[in-house]
Amino acid sequence: MKLEKTTAFVTGANRGLGQEIVHQLLKAGVAKVYAAARDTEKLASLVANDKSRVIPIKLDITNATHMRSAVAKTGDVQLLVNNAGVLSFGGALEVTEDAIARDMSVNFFGLLNMTRAFAPVIKSNGGGTVANVLTLLSFVSAPGFSAYNASKAAAWSMSMSLRAYLSQQNIKVLNAFPAGIDTDMLKSVEAPKDSAAMVAHDIVSAIQSGAEDVYPGSASAIHESWTQDQKAVEKLFGGMM
Repeated sequence: MKLEKTTAFVTGANRGLGQEIVHQLLKAGVAKVYAAARDTEKLASLVANDKSRVIPIKLDITNATHMRSAVAKTGDVQLLVNNAGVLSFGGALEVTEDAIARDMSVNFFGLLNMTRAFAPVIKSNGGGTVANVLTLLSFVSAPGFSAYNASKAAAWSMSMSLRAYLSQQNIKVLNAFPAGIDTDMLKSVEAPKDSAAMVAHDIVSAIQSGAEDVYPGSASAIHESWTQDQKAVEKLFGGMM
């Protein structure tokens, strides 16, 4: 996808990876980025970087009213980046139903409903791309993140279904599977982490190349190991209690 003169919409743009994706899109020459967050005041520094191209949008992706309002204000979108996400801690035997519902509401239903809402917009603008920020934990499970793992696995499955449907509307679907990223979401987790800037760079490069899947940063080597011996990688991650 050629990003010059493209209009993009990025969820969860107020911090971490979402913020860096906005930066990378601007570097790539997009005409405009709608930067979405639940609290638009937290987008102030991002907007200040380029007031003419970064447009703040108030959006809770679990709120249908917010979503309808966002769609009504952004009829020129050609690229949707489903980045917003949450992570609940807790193993499968103790994680609460509320935590599971929260992760599913944002990570699965949020991605699905945003894509449903914006697919007609992208189609009306001649086609484009939906980029979904998933995780390696979509297909290997870290036991301490059981709700998160399940929600992202469901999102991956739905993303493949969306890809099949949207291909008929000239809309490509890119699934991104990063490893751990050095953001607030994982600040309490002691483990190797990739920089958000590097992951964002790899995702935007994949959007430009028209790839269907991308394993940014250190995720590439882990995925390669998984393709060779899935059970070995499963056991490795299974030890991360």
